[in-house]
Amino acid sequence: MKKILASVALVGAAALAMTGCATDAGNGGNGGGGDGDLITVGFAQTGSESGWRSANTESLKEALSEENGFKLVFNAADNKQEAQIAAVRSFINQGVDAIVIAPITVDGWDDVLTEAKDAGIPVILEDRTVSASEDLYASWVGLDFEKEGELAGQWAVENADGSNLVILEGTTGSSAALDRATGFAKATEGSSIKVLDSQTGDFTRDGGKKVMEGFLQKYGSEINLLFAHNDDMGLGALDAIEAAGLVPGVDIKIITIDAVHDGMQALADGKFNYIVECNPLLGEKVAELVKKVVAGESVEKREIVEDQTFTQEQAKEVLPTRPY
Repeated sequence: MKKILASVALVGAAALAMTGCATDAGNGGNGGGGDGDLITVGFAQTGSESGWRSANTESLKEALSEENGFKLVFNAADNKQEAQIAAVRSFINQGVDAIVIAPITVDGWDDVLTEAKDAGIPVILEDRTVSASEDLYASWVGLDFEKEGELAGQWAVENADGSNLVILEGTTGSSAALDRATGFAKATEGSSIKVLDSQTGDFTRDGGKKVMEGFLQKYGSEINLLFAHNDDMGLGALDAIEAAGLVPGVDIKIITIDAVHDGMQALADGKFNYIVECNPLLGEKVAELVKKVVAGESVEKREIVEDQTFTQEQAKEVLPTRPY
């Protein structure tokens, strides 16, 4: 197997400089482990629901490229768990060397992970987690979603205590949505923040806009604080707020998570008030783990990537050099 030439650093402009060579599993890609010294990897992605997800996909494609010693069989499930599980079963049938999954939801993975284990195919989870037994997968690499929620909640208490809050939740049942909600609730417990409503926008811009329109119709000017589980929902909500004749960032303070380019631009422009980063550039760490588990080496069960936070001034400073 070729030695991976890329650095294992998780950040850097090179992570998005090019897309890797990938075969679309949905179009009859020829997977399987028999490509000389290339490691064949099946990657089951959630879909393309947000700017964060697009950056995450490109990071994985870049890291799992032929240049780096991999043959990638890629499938995006359009945020449908049944399609994602079907893709994993397809990878198993193709006899890939390893499988990478960004699980859409926490539950429902026991059977297919058991099938992969019985087939002798190691599984790496990236981004989100699952409720299945840890002995069914080799490792997980991702972010501390609960801490992200806590950081968002801490800012809310320090800068908007006493506010009337609405929340745009991520995909129902996803670890990101569950843990961010838990962290935010912990940080705001005992404060004077009043939660008016909380609904899912499914991590999409359209979803965020539609739900925010409903919030505004129901509560109107009572709302003065919004917590969105990701930038895309916050951006959709921003459109709804402006359409209602209100000033985002002023009439309604907005806290989001991700720190993708469009979100950071909104923060720099004063339309968002605070962003907690969720770094999507997990590809190099995933590639490192895949190479090790295929070689039979031991790896850590959990690899947590550190996040940072941004105010308006910090966003202005770093935006010109952000890789995503």
